[in-house]
Amino acid sequence: MARPRKFKPEAVVEKAMEVFWTKGYAGTTPQELGERMGLGRGSLYNTFDSKHGLFEHALRHYLEHESVKLLALLKQPGSARQRLRGLMLAIIRVDLADPERRGCMAINTAIELAGRDEAATKLAARMFDQTEAAFLAVIEEGQRTGELEASLDAGALASLLLNTLTGLRVLGKTAQDATRLERIVDTVLKVF
Repeated sequence: MARPRKFKPEAVVEKAMEVFWTKGYAGTTPQELGERMGLGRGSLYNTFDSKHGLFEHALRHYLEHESVKLLALLKQPGSARQRLRGLMLAIIRVDLADPERRGCMAINTAIELAGRDEAATKLAARMFDQTEAAFLAVIEEGQRTGELEASLDAGALASLLLNTLTGLRVLGKTAQDATRLERIVDTVLKVF
């Protein structure tokens, strides 16, 4: 008879997410995961099948919780331009305040594993698609209200913002301060 689990998988996945987010997939060992999660190797593999299986759960958790927190900033009161700028500046602050400079787990995953790991590539792409869709909704709203130039291609602008955000997250890993990053945000938003 199998012994019942004495842990909550959601809490364990969150701890694993923190390790993978900090060290990447290849840089994380099963021993580190077990120590951080408070699980033996047997429990880890019985629950998640493999390190890769746990990584997929951790990346899904990141997409469903961490990225959603930031995108919620686009639903705050204010004009479309203020909300777009506010999100970008909030991300800059978060990244520069992180002593480990982890950046975005989905971007890190795309850089490390895209093209070599189909599941990880799809999960990272899903986050990029969600982010671009959120940008598109705000841009289209701004175009309807007349705040943003209606003749511009809203889809292309959303893609530009996704690309800008991705670049900001990568540059944020090495930036000494926010000056360059804020300049990028303000320049890109002048296109609108």
